Amino acid sequence: MGHLDHASLGWLTPALSYVMACIGAALGLRCTVRALGTTGRARRNWLVTAASAIGTGIWTMHFVAMLGFSVGGTDIRYDVPLTILSLLVAMLVVSVGVFAVGYSRDRTRALLLGGLTTGLGVASMHYLGMAAVRLHGDVTYDPVLVGVSILIAVVAATAALWAGLNIKSPVAVTVASLVMGAAVSSMHYTGMFAVRVHVTPSGEVLPGATAMQFIFPLAVGLGSYLFLTSAFVALSPTAGEREASASAQRPVRSPAR
Repeated sequence: MGHLDHASLGWLTPALSYVMACIGAALGLRCTVRALGTTGRARRNWLVTAASAIGTGIWTMHFVAMLGFSVGGTDIRYDVPLTILSLLVAMLVVSVGVFAVGYSRDRTRALLLGGLTTGLGVASMHYLGMAAVRLHGDVTYDPVLVGVSILIAVVAATAALWAGLNIKSPVAVTVASLVMGAAVSSMHYTGMFAVRVHVTPSGEVLPGATAMQFIFPLAVGLGSYLFLTSAFVALSPTAGEREASASAQRPVRSPAR
């Protein structure tokens, strides 16, 4: 049994991964609030931005945390196509949940269905990302902890969609984002504690890319996307601000004599 270290770089990777999860959650919630205040193409565009932000935040959280994952007695590589597929899965399933909430008239059913779909998708992203890991040995999982991690993912996703429907103020969004970031991080590390590795020493070169060759540059790029999108959302006027601006620009009619 190989010794697993989930924080080989110290608290840097857990802390940074939590920050990325919080940023993705906060941005997704703000975009969802904007979407619900608009109609037509504008609503669709805001929902797409919300889904991409949440999906990117979750994926970046996972793989930033994976930068600190090591197994004694073996190197670790990552299958590039599977890793990219896990990112696409994260965005796709979050889109399903966000659009269900954004367009459904039955909000309760949409919330439950969207939360279940998104939670299972987040769990799929996590374990698909783990399937991309290449090392000298066999990887197995504790089924109980796997089940707990999936349950956490479903609860966290449902809470995120509920927050998008019910939380409007920036302060409340910030608090909800911190809680959601903790939930997503808990799901990740619960899933990681389920991992068991039986190392088989070998001199063969592992296929795939190292974390620093592939994961780190991609995580930096996606993290930059989140920060830039956050700035765009912060500078974009809300529906109330646009309405107030339009009212101020309407000509004032003089009273009839």
